[in-house]
Amino acid sequence: MSLSVAHHAAQALSLLFALLAAAHLLALPALAGLYRRWGYARGFHYVAGTLQALTALFLWVEQTRIWGGILAAAILFFTVVALLNRRHYFYAVPVMLAMVALAPAMIGTL
Repeated sequence: MSLSVAHHAAQALSLLFALLAAAHLLALPALAGLYRRWGYARGFHYVAGTLQALTALFLWVEQTRIWGGILAAAILFFTVVALLNRRHYFYAVPVMLAMVALAPAMIGTL
């Protein structure tokens, strides 16, 4: 796999995490309500948004891409676990696909 494909995959994931961070930091009512229904702390979406923004930044910058990959893998893993625990199997599939897309994005960092 060429480094150009890995670079573009990392940038695409970075943009995805940036969009997710914006949704969390803007405290979209549907998202905040979902976190409340699931029993998370009141401002947890801000913590999640900050972590996603850091992930987006780390994935975008080539020198910190490995740290972005590690943080992205952790976020995606815990998201899949949370969705599967609540029996939202259909919603867990795109997150699992994002985890699969993380592998080619990390090729150029090793």
